[in-house]
Order: sequence, then structure tokens, then C-alpha cells
Amino acid sequence: MNNWQQYFSLQGASSRRALTVADLAEGFIAPISDLALIKAGGLEAAGFLHKQLTNDVEHLGSIEARLAGYCSPKGRLMATFLMWRNDEFIFLQLPRAISAALQKRLQMFVMRAKVTLLDASDEQLTLGLGGRNAAAVLATWFDALPEKPYAKRDHALGTLVRVADVCGAPRYQWLMSAATAQSVWPVLAATLAAGDEAAWMLSQVHAGVPQIDAATQEKFVPQMVNFELLGGVNFKKGCYPGQEIVARSQYLGKLKRRTMLVTITGTAPKAGDELFAISDPEQPCGMIVNAAPNGAGGVDALVEIKLAAMDEESVHVGALDGPTVRFLTMPYALDALDL
Repeated sequence: MNNWQQYFSLQGASSRRALTVADLAEGFIAPISDLALIKAGGLEAAGFLHKQLTNDVEHLGSIEARLAGYCSPKGRLMATFLMWRNDEFIFLQLPRAISAALQKRLQMFVMRAKVTLLDASDEQLTLGLGGRNAAAVLATWFDALPEKPYAKRDHALGTLVRVADVCGAPRYQWLMSAATAQSVWPVLAATLAAGDEAAWMLSQVHAGVPQIDAATQEKFVPQMVNFELLGGVNFKKGCYPGQEIVARSQYLGKLKRRTMLVTITGTAPKAGDELFAISDPEQPCGMIVNAAPNGAGGVDALVEIKLAAMDEESVHVGALDGPTVRFLTMPYALDALDL
């Protein structure tokens, strides 16, 4: 049982529920219980991670956060991270389901470097919140908030990271102690819609931010999930595993795929499920990257798909008789080039 589960079991009956997109826009809070933290310390931690990840770690500032990926030698994403630092550690946030294996893999390459990798998952609780009303409620405790996405503020009550906006409004992660969580949750829940654990993933989906989990490891190069559009890839930094393939995909036009926002009828679709179009029913045209209940009887998802398949009359999950996929407007611009 993780810390949030312990908190809600002590709290008793909870008013948390599956949220809708309207809730995300208006204002919401949700526990983030399925993400883990790896903290990297030591004199050479930044240099070590800089050589392993797709983004610049050496110049990561103390008042910012960045997305970063960890690729296989074939350039396929094994993990995506939200990363930030303080004076002592660099933090990598990723799904709990793959965290232990990723930490072990990174540890293999430390060798004699002055780097320590520790599991910090249960040192704090993480709360997700956002929407039009979120900033006003946060002002109860913070005299100033991060002004733009991927800015960070350290505070006596924890660390506040602003991440990608959702529905045109700011969205935050607040890392805090268990005692702080018990104090602030009731105040926040009195104003904002209180979501269950799936609500944060719904906000990630509508922000267009992919998250690699066990079902999708090594399925995509970063561009397939729009990762370079989100600032998760630095093409000017030095080498990292898979860097040549990622760069080749960017500059030589090898990819004709992107990730799109969709809504799907029914509640069964999940990450890793394949998509099929009528023009080629035997071959999948894409895959669900992330999915979450939308509070309206269906699932909203990010799907990686061939650009050509978007012109099909219909795309389905699993087979041509599976649930229908309906494309929605992405929250950011997608270039139309064959990347």
C-alpha cells in the first residue's frame, strides 16, 4: 500500500471520482500514486545522466523541470521522465511499474563514476492539480507560483512543479510530506473536483504528454510520441544510447507517424492495444500510448498512428470490429512533415 492509499484508508469514505474534461478545465486535484522517484546524487551525477538521457542534464537549473527519455541502443524509448534538481540530488519521475528495472539498468553503467542512484518513491506524497481555479487555491500557501510550464519552486511545504497546461489552464505537481497532505487535501477538495488515481493520467492525455509504461517500452522512437515537440529531446547535446537513430529520424525523414488525442467508446481500451484501419485490416496502423476513463462512459487516449491512417473513415482498437476511435484536437501544433 502506497502513502496515498494509506492516507485515504485512514480518511475513510472519499468523495473522489472519475473526472471529466470539464472538471480538468474548471479545477481538479488528484493523488499521483503510480509514479516513482529515482534520485541521483554524487559529484558526477549530472554528467552521468547527461550521457544517458535524451535531454540536457548538465545545464538543468534549480528552478526548472524538463522532460527526458531513456532509449535502447535502437533508439526506442524505454522510459520517459520528468526531471528536476535541488542542491543535492537530481530527481527522475517515472511509472512505479518500471522504476526498479530502470534504476537497475542505469546502475549497470555507473561503474566507477561518483554517482548514487536511490529509490525516493515513498519519501513524499505527490498531488496533481490544475484548471482555472487551481492557482487561486494554491495562493493559500504560496505567495508566488511557477510562471510557466516546467518551472519549479521549492517551498517550506514541499516542491511545486508546473507541468504542461491542460485545457488552456496551468497544471501542477506538488510533492509534500504526509503531514502536509493531511492538512492541504481537505482545503483543496472543498474548492476543486477531487479525482481518483486515474484522473492525473486523464490530465496527461489532454495535455498531450506521453508516458512510457511496461506495455509500451521499446515501441517508439521519441518523435513517434511527439517527444521532441514537448522539449524532451535536445539535438545539440552529446551522445546517449540510441542518439544516432533518433537524430537520423529527425533529419532524414524516416518517420511518418505521430501521436494524437482521441476518444474511444467503451472502457476496455488500454496502453499497448493496437489500432487497425479498414485499408489494411491485417496490419496495425498504430498503438495506444496512454489511456484513462473520461468520466463520460468512455476512454480518452493518446495514440501513436500512421499519419496516412488519419484519413481513414474509421480506426478501431484491437480489430475492425473493436471500439471506434474518434480523433480530437491536439493541445499543441503538430508539424505536417514526414518526420
